[in-house]
Amino acid sequence: MTEKQKQLAEQILQCLADNVKISLSAEKIARLLGMPDADQFTPIVQTLAQLERDGKVSVTDQGEFRLVIEDKPLTGIFRANERGFGFVHYDPEMPDIYINSDDTLNALNGDQVAVKILQPGDPTRGRGPVGKVTEVVEHHFTHMVGEFKTVSLDHFIGEIVLKDQKLSQYKFYVTDKGLHPSDNEIVNATVETYPTKESPNVLTGAVLEVIGDADQPGVDIMSAVYAHDVPHQFSDEAMAQANEVEKQISADEKRGRKDITDQPLVTIDSIESKDLDDAVVAWKLSNGNFHLGVHIADVSHYVQPGTPLDRDAYERGTSVYLTDRVIPMLPKRLSNGICSLNPGEERLSMSCEMEINPQGKVVKHWIGPSVMKSHARMTYKAVNAIIEDHDPQVMAQYHDLVPMFETMNELHHILLNARHRRGAIDFEAPEAKIIVDAQGHPTDIQLRERRTAEKLIESFMLAANETVADHFYHLHVPFLYRVHETPDHDRMRDFFDFLGVFGIQVPGDINNVTPKMLQRVLAKVAGEPEEQMVQVMMLRSMQQARYSDEELGHFGLGAKYYTHFTSPIRRYPDTMVHRMIKYYAEHGTGEDSKSKFRDRLEEIAEHTSTTERRGIDTERDVDSMKKAEYMEDHIGETFDAVVSSVMKFGLFVELQNTVEGLVHISVMDDDYYEYEEKHMALVGRHNHHIFQIGQPVKVKLLRVDKDQREVDFALVNADDAPTTKLRVSSPDRDRRSRHGHGHSRSHNNNNRQQSSHSRSGHRGSRHGNGQKRYHSKSQGSQHQHNKQHGGHRFTIRERRH
Repeated sequence: MTEKQKQLAEQILQCLADNVKISLSAEKIARLLGMPDADQFTPIVQTLAQLERDGKVSVTDQGEFRLVIEDKPLTGIFRANERGFGFVHYDPEMPDIYINSDDTLNALNGDQVAVKILQPGDPTRGRGPVGKVTEVVEHHFTHMVGEFKTVSLDHFIGEIVLKDQKLSQYKFYVTDKGLHPSDNEIVNATVETYPTKESPNVLTGAVLEVIGDADQPGVDIMSAVYAHDVPHQFSDEAMAQANEVEKQISADEKRGRKDITDQPLVTIDSIESKDLDDAVVAWKLSNGNFHLGVHIADVSHYVQPGTPLDRDAYERGTSVYLTDRVIPMLPKRLSNGICSLNPGEERLSMSCEMEINPQGKVVKHWIGPSVMKSHARMTYKAVNAIIEDHDPQVMAQYHDLVPMFETMNELHHILLNARHRRGAIDFEAPEAKIIVDAQGHPTDIQLRERRTAEKLIESFMLAANETVADHFYHLHVPFLYRVHETPDHDRMRDFFDFLGVFGIQVPGDINNVTPKMLQRVLAKVAGEPEEQMVQVMMLRSMQQARYSDEELGHFGLGAKYYTHFTSPIRRYPDTMVHRMIKYYAEHGTGEDSKSKFRDRLEEIAEHTSTTERRGIDTERDVDSMKKAEYMEDHIGETFDAVVSSVMKFGLFVELQNTVEGLVHISVMDDDYYEYEEKHMALVGRHNHHIFQIGQPVKVKLLRVDKDQREVDFALVNADDAPTTKLRVSSPDRDRRSRHGHGHSRSHNNNNRQQSSHSRSGHRGSRHGNGQKRYHSKSQGSQHQHNKQHGGHRFTIRERRH
């Protein structure tokens, strides 16, 4: 090539690199390069031909050009399907890479792998990239949890029954190097060897620990704790340090702190709460504004950097709430003792005092260390009885505090309206509370109430978190933020397409989504059958809230600046924020002070985001398990439900108690049902009954598998479903018709076999030349579906718990 040709080649490659997600015609490339003239077009075509011969660009079936990704392995996380294939997620902005079962290199679900692209994706045809695993960089599973069974095999004393569906194809044999457990005991074993080409379905290892007998109360929950690697035992050093903490604060500890012990502070929590880490107070000012004080237990005073308590708290990152127990971030000596704002006892605290005008704007604030004393341990129930029910007995019991609660209620509505005006999205998805007996067996599932008192505390905590974040952002110092970024355009576009099923049009530019646009959507479906489903789909379309050393805003709250300041007993980031507040107050905001935290915050943000996700996954896993166990006692019963998702393989339905389950298409035997993708519906070919998201149905419970977190239903009176004029146009409909109408027995069996494929959430369409295409980001197994149904519930995580 001449120098001029080399320059043109570089320009073309850069143009294709800038548009790597799509293919471009030669004409389009010419326009983008500003070379539309005929005499300029010929050299472009010639250069493209040379680049194709050199293997630097490829030509699509439509004659358009794409940049060939260099043969440099990408690194990502392998997500396995129990049928053998998988996907590698390597970039949140890029489609996952499909891995054929022959090209997985025996990687296990969750492994970090290096991937070579075999076939680039073609977004214009809805086709993702195809690749092969070239190396397992890091194994996800270093240990396995399961039920031990004795087997007679050379060199092995038994096997562990793996209950994770994505590991169901594997055998785990136990060596004699570790413990020798008994049959039916749940054990934790280290992984010594992984699947190989010679033994593609075998793992081996030694038992490290016996968790307990499979039928022993609480062992099921602890199995989930071990499976998710949640630290649950404090080190001896941390416990010794905690036990040395005095039960009362000293005069020396009070020195230099603002004394607010005379203010009528109260804690407001659920009845069962034992770790009371926030207290509030409010009154009206003479200028018409409000004083709001949010006072938080000063955990950072007791958990000093580098100490055993700090190391354990950092490793845990968060408290984890599991049905009838809590795995706390801090030992109870602290969380239920000196750090709990018990009534009548002086406590060290970190305060955020705000003056708020009638429009809900914070016009003045003070943030710093204090000494406080709670004047009453209030419950949500009692406060609701005062401000909602005006219960004379409860009002008489707390007559001195009633005026303050009324002021708090007024201020809460001012703050709520202010958030609403700026577009904050408030989800009201029901949360379940699982009631268990002394043996840990679930006896009831109740919906948690969220009345005014609960929302009032939420408003006050949000106000404090925003005020602290705003303050330190404008000091231009390194700080730890809670961020929730603007939703991905593609996901939002899919969500708006989904809204079309309900005839909902979203005003505004879908390429520039604002919280207010989504707020209006929720207003349109408020009180409608599809309300909860729209909320869930909206949540799935959003980014996941996380911690960051950069202030990127909080989309869901409509807040420019946000942090976590209000729950240091439960969350490590809050403790870290308290440390920074005190450090900057003492050492100033110069360069030396900034260097104290600058290099560490990114790591802390990433780690605490990871531990938060680990905690949420564990909570959801246990909830799904206990809900399934509860339903075991109700097989054969009939329930009212709502369709929560529609897939090719059937309907996911949700009961009023939030239990979700699957109506598999194989039991929808009153007709031959086909999936209508545009309307996300199953339509009967002959009777034309239609099933869509948000539709009320009546179902009968058929089967429950607690270990797999699966609940199976059948429709009752499917003929009651509405009919439709929609007709499904399917490219292989005629081929299927030749095999007869309806669901034959062989068809049913095939669908049931495919339910494992379906439960992993990979919808079939076409992928390349005759290959099946699977969407790795669609619905998962019932357990995975339940996890996704929780979605990115930032509004719940930003609340007290």
